[in-house]
Amino acid sequence: MIQLGIDVLLSSPKLLAELQGKRVAVLGHPASMTGDFRHALDALATNKNLKITAAFGPQHGMHGEVQDNMQETEDYIDPVYKIPVFSLYGEVRRPSARMMETFDVCLIDLQDVGTRIYTFLTTLLYVMEEAAKHKKSVWVLDRPNPAGRPVEGTLLRPGWVSFVGAAEGLPMRHGLTLGEAALWFKKRLKIDCDLKIVKMENYDPTKGPGYGWPLGELTWVNPSPNASTLSMARAFPGTVLIEGTQLSEGRGTTRPLETLGGPGLEMPRVLVTMQKIAPEWMKGCRLRPCHFLPTFQKHAGRIIPGFQIHVDDHAYNHESFKPYRLVGLWLRAIRELYPDYQIWRDFHYEYEKTRLAFDLINGGPQLREWVDGKGAARDFDAICVPDEKAWLEDRREFLLYPA
Repeated sequence: MIQLGIDVLLSSPKLLAELQGKRVAVLGHPASMTGDFRHALDALATNKNLKITAAFGPQHGMHGEVQDNMQETEDYIDPVYKIPVFSLYGEVRRPSARMMETFDVCLIDLQDVGTRIYTFLTTLLYVMEEAAKHKKSVWVLDRPNPAGRPVEGTLLRPGWVSFVGAAEGLPMRHGLTLGEAALWFKKRLKIDCDLKIVKMENYDPTKGPGYGWPLGELTWVNPSPNASTLSMARAFPGTVLIEGTQLSEGRGTTRPLETLGGPGLEMPRVLVTMQKIAPEWMKGCRLRPCHFLPTFQKHAGRIIPGFQIHVDDHAYNHESFKPYRLVGLWLRAIRELYPDYQIWRDFHYEYEKTRLAFDLINGGPQLREWVDGKGAARDFDAICVPDEKAWLEDRREFLLYPA
């Protein structure tokens, strides 16, 4: 049975003794739950061995109360524990000097989804950087990566670091837990902070059927409002790209970031075209043409033709499923069938006003250029594969669990 980092901490007299007499902050969100289903803030604040003096909430807030992207949250005083709860997605995205003064050790207990663009990864980095400046300690209470160990996508290119791309050299699907990512950040970015990883026990991301997520042992709690299922986490390294387009990533439906579509598309034709271009990029899942009506966000109130990615039955193959290539292939098929289709969306995205949102999400222009170009699937593979192989080697020394 898996034991989460938070549970390892709470059951370890030795670890608790290290925190005794220190002011402790907690960075968490709705999925920061213990194995016995208490929120981490409650479990830590009521522990007689600990002195909790502050809390932090990432994007969407400590309680996940804010639905959409680019909607900020505010600081407040916790009504139960009477401690400040600081927002790291409001006036600031990295903790200020005033915030850093409230604690000696920050416990980070965030459920991540294993994709570079998910902003909890960047928030982890920012907290580590500020901890180094202010001589504070950071403990990462580790949690599973639901997307598992597979790696996919190009490495973040120089000049493309942003809030949705924490560091050069990270691929879209990195295959690390948050604790492992913290170790990578510390060494590769030379962050001189006092870092401790509280490892999980009995975690093996190579085992099916969960492959990263211990099915039957751990309940799925949305880490953000649209991360509604394990299927979303599996598909997200590809479907998140659609946030930077005029197409719908399914926000405003009950299966966001698993369901994609766009006005005027004949999905059966699109799927046939995808098969002609790169059938190998469609393996490991089921693709079901469908129609959906978003209740908010892009194309709200319109019936949209599209498809749903299904990765939760016997047809799912963890190693052959390539969501990044799959969604890129979908865009390429749209471009071939509808040469004048307005795919790319020019708007302010995650505090960026000058760079195209799609390229920002992708970590460079190479995927968009391939979609709009005439190259074959092997030409884009020739860009991705060397990056993926390089990352597999780069991450090796930081792995804490089987790979």
